[in-house]
Amino acid sequence: MTRSVRVLLFATAREAVGAASVDWEVPASGSTVRALLAGLVEEHPQLEPILKGSRLACNGVYVRGRRARIGPGDEIAIHPPYSGG
Repeated sequence: MTRSVRVLLFATAREAVGAASVDWEVPASGSTVRALLAGLVEEHPQLEPILKGSRLACNGVYVRGRRARIGPGDEIAIHPPYSGG
């Protein structure tokens, strides 16, 4: 059985996918951030260069490393580098 996580996309990540968010299926037992990102890049190859410099948050808390565990119902935010003032 699989359930989804909500992936929020900001700035250039949003532009690359053409949406502010996507729902992504993960196994009921959960997954890793790395596996999630690999799947997103497979479906949206234009995200790959953006993800290299992006910060990721899970349920409002920045994650360290791509081995962090995520589970159904989590909300993942992808924050590319921002500029401006």
